[in-house]
Amino acid sequence: MTEIRENCMNETNLNEETEMQVPDSIMNGSEEYNSSEIQVLEGLEHVRLRPGMYIGTTGIDGLHHLVYEVLDNSIDEAMAGFCDHIQIYFDNGEYGEICTVEDNGRGIPTDIHPQVGKSALEVCLTKLNAGGKFGKGAYKVSGGLHGVGVSCVNALSIWLEATVYHDGKIFRQVYHRGVPEEDVRVIGTCDPDKHGTTIRFSPDFDVMEKNSFNYDTLAARFRELSYLNRGIKITLTDRRTDEPKVEVFHSEGGLSEFVSYLNQYKKTLFPPIAFDAVKNDVVVEIALQYNDKYDEKVYSFVNNINTREGGTHLTGFKTAILMAVNNQLQKNQKMMKKFGNDKLESTDISEGLTGVVSIKIANPQFEGQTKMKLGNANVRGIVQSLVYEKLNNYFDEFPANIEMLLDKAISAALGRIAARKAREQIRKKSEGGGLPGKLADCSEKDPAKCEVFIVEGDSAGGSAKQGRDRRFQAILPLWGKMLNVEKAQEYKVLGNDKLQPVISTIGAGLTRYNNNSNEGAPDDEQTFDITKARYHKIIIMADADVDGSHIRTLLLTFFFRYMRPLIEAGYIYFAMPPLYKITLGKKVFYAYDEADKKKIIEENAAGMDEAKIPIQRYKGLGEMNPEQLWETTMNPETRLISKVHLSDAEEADRVFSMLMGEDVEPRREFIEQNATYVSNLDV
Repeated sequence: MTEIRENCMNETNLNEETEMQVPDSIMNGSEEYNSSEIQVLEGLEHVRLRPGMYIGTTGIDGLHHLVYEVLDNSIDEAMAGFCDHIQIYFDNGEYGEICTVEDNGRGIPTDIHPQVGKSALEVCLTKLNAGGKFGKGAYKVSGGLHGVGVSCVNALSIWLEATVYHDGKIFRQVYHRGVPEEDVRVIGTCDPDKHGTTIRFSPDFDVMEKNSFNYDTLAARFRELSYLNRGIKITLTDRRTDEPKVEVFHSEGGLSEFVSYLNQYKKTLFPPIAFDAVKNDVVVEIALQYNDKYDEKVYSFVNNINTREGGTHLTGFKTAILMAVNNQLQKNQKMMKKFGNDKLESTDISEGLTGVVSIKIANPQFEGQTKMKLGNANVRGIVQSLVYEKLNNYFDEFPANIEMLLDKAISAALGRIAARKAREQIRKKSEGGGLPGKLADCSEKDPAKCEVFIVEGDSAGGSAKQGRDRRFQAILPLWGKMLNVEKAQEYKVLGNDKLQPVISTIGAGLTRYNNNSNEGAPDDEQTFDITKARYHKIIIMADADVDGSHIRTLLLTFFFRYMRPLIEAGYIYFAMPPLYKITLGKKVFYAYDEADKKKIIEENAAGMDEAKIPIQRYKGLGEMNPEQLWETTMNPETRLISKVHLSDAEEADRVFSMLMGEDVEPRREFIEQNATYVSNLDV
């Protein structure tokens, strides 16, 4: 989770109503339509013209997708058993940032392709639908299946260099925007035992949006791959700064270690349960573990591809767990007496579940090139039967573990019933059109033009109400102690009198804590709908001190756990009130931190004794009058606000668990490692 500071000048002027006039030249085509109007795009031209069809987006996600496409080839070599070390480098170069992916696999073939009459290396890098993944010879399973991966990277790079080591020779070819400079040639010799492929490329920002490779996002993916392919070593080196950053990802425990990593800051019920098997040529690897929290984290993969939308393998996994736990419940008379004769539901056994499902299959059926969802019907039965059998055997062998799990699931079931009643109350209030009494709403009805300030304290709320622009700015004051949702069950959150006004004000409902989507939830629990959000800017405005930071963190935890789509859509912001008011003659300046204050004084009062300069330190928002609050913190033309951006959900989840959870020791260690020396702490 990161913050992106934005200066929100030049926002939409709500006073102006304009009607867009579309020129006829845009809407109307030429009357002549003949063969000359038909365009034939050769080679990789179509990739450059329609990059979104191949990599999804030209933004930061698309930029990272280029890295993943090259890396997939190296990972496929590892899955085939020919590669055990992959090195990734990020550098600055002539054309901008350079990404290098180097492996010690077999090396892309360089001999002449009999069908095309050119080197196989050039064919792979310049021809769509060309690769070694279509047949069953070179690769039995692979992540790259469509034969467009590395050729797309070449098309979308202003410069790409491919180097191959094999047979004691070094082969190289250089490309510009997908076009080779010359034929593949031998540039030298190497140790006969050396083999592998090195791809270096600089993205073409005439096609891609100007961006920079994000270290944290890419590192998270590389870490993930090291768990999914135990034994392989992935070394990441970032040389874009003066001090290079190096990180090595290597796992011998595989998915079991992955689950332990995800549960690092949580109290677990028992050690990870891990097993693998091969059935009908489908390799299935499973690891799962329960913790004492209320959220669910289950990740699914097919041939190392993260299937974020799930699919048949994930359905089989979840169905099997539910069947196995209910089977154990029927055999446990003590738990049956505690719960009754009803069966547990999927949401009951999902609380606290952390799991990883990874399958490897020769011919996966994905939905599109982005490979977000698996469709192979036979995989569900394979995964379901395997997980059901293995879990029942495990629980029969360790009865104390299943008893702890049943106790947690029954508690979740009772909480589910209470939460359903609370949701019904929220729904009735929403349908009745009731808004919190303390909400000062705006007159504008278009959510895209509306913003709501969630303000700490009635005093600051009063100033904000007086200083706001009533047309598009709403104010919701908060009071009293905020609930830490990380330590509370769902029904307690739903019934909390401090959070109810926030839920009602935003108007989109809630996601389920342990699901963060409506998929698979009963109809009466599918309450979150981001299209019903009444504001597209939800701005948390708290004091610039420790207490204010705590309020922001508590609210952010709530949004992450119960309204995560708002964060993903970029609707959540932090207001940035100034720390200082500096008066120099008739001029007034506002400083947002110590460095800002120092700069203002140096530029406008050089040589003056700082002790004699009228400087007001704001202890809280309530110290500002409405005019000051508007000018410094609320006026879209002059304010600074920070957008909350979710770049790595896994890491964000771990950090929230660490900072807001029950376990004190990891939080203390985090503070000791990250705290900077402060001589005058404002508490």
